[in-house]
Amino acid sequence: MIPVTRPFSPPFKEYQELLEGIWQRNWFTNNGPLVNDLELKLKRYLRMKHLLYVGNGTIAIQIALKALDISKEVITTPFSYVATTSSLVWEGCTPVFVDIDPDTFNIDPTKIEAAITDNTQAILATHCFGNPCDVEAIKAIADKHGLKVIYDAAHCFGTKYKGETIFKWGDVSTTSFHATKLYHTVEGGALFTEDAEVLKSMAWRRNFGHKGPEDFHGVGINGKNSEFHAAMGVVNLNYIDQILESRKKQSGFYDDMLMKPQIQKPKIASDVEFNHAYYPVVFENHETMLRVKKNLEGKEIFPRRYFHPSLSSLNYVDKSSTPVADDIASRILCLPLYFELSEVEIDMICRRILRVLNN
Repeated sequence: MIPVTRPFSPPFKEYQELLEGIWQRNWFTNNGPLVNDLELKLKRYLRMKHLLYVGNGTIAIQIALKALDISKEVITTPFSYVATTSSLVWEGCTPVFVDIDPDTFNIDPTKIEAAITDNTQAILATHCFGNPCDVEAIKAIADKHGLKVIYDAAHCFGTKYKGETIFKWGDVSTTSFHATKLYHTVEGGALFTEDAEVLKSMAWRRNFGHKGPEDFHGVGINGKNSEFHAAMGVVNLNYIDQILESRKKQSGFYDDMLMKPQIQKPKIASDVEFNHAYYPVVFENHETMLRVKKNLEGKEIFPRRYFHPSLSSLNYVDKSSTPVADDIASRILCLPLYFELSEVEIDMICRRILRVLNN
């Protein structure tokens, strides 16, 4: 079987050595030494001043919304994982969908201003598949209208824009370290900001609002993560450059075989160092996509329809018109991509796709 992804598994002995230390200290959670070590190592690797390690990427978005005092309308993308929208609804915000750019699959900045109302407080945009949004255009719009910007950068570990991590953009940037991601801590996520005061607000909100053992800043939540998850992150960080290079080569092999006019891929800007987090392909029509999917699954190869359906069709949001996102969602497949995937397997996947397209 070839799944759409598999978690990267480091040498067990390296992970076991850190587990033994956890056992000896008997300190399993509550901001333990490995959590602190991981945060420090990540800040050094990413060259960022501020970072908070949290339980997952979803709680990261929710904490960001609270810390920035967002409770009304938020302009967002209809083409992302459901957590982007559900986090807004969960926090009592109203998602306002703006359609995506047909080339990048990210929110279309040229359509944002038309969606701004007196109740708009923020823009929550996703760097889809690790491909950066037009961050400069979004910043200009936000600055003009006094809006906050949060980026759902769940797919973005390793992506750089103009030589720097994409996590530096926005009032807050969030990411996921879920096991499906190219860098993972089994479960986990992180919050990034360049603003020290926002960092402090998010830090106490991550830990129930604690100001001390018997004092509280205000309402918080359990957004912490454990020593066991941090241990996986510490070990996996040793292999991140190898992981990124492997995915780049695998994606290049896909590119060589699938350079066909019937297949569209997201456009990556020349000043972006892409992390190859996913390998999405868009077919000419819905029927072709289904034929390809059925053919692959018949050989136990399992692509995924990331992201289908478009989020504007969810039954707990106001209906809105997002024809580009709806169209892309109806024709897209993400092909298998993970560290152990071989060129022989990629060759087999591509040949089956080409066979469908040529029939």
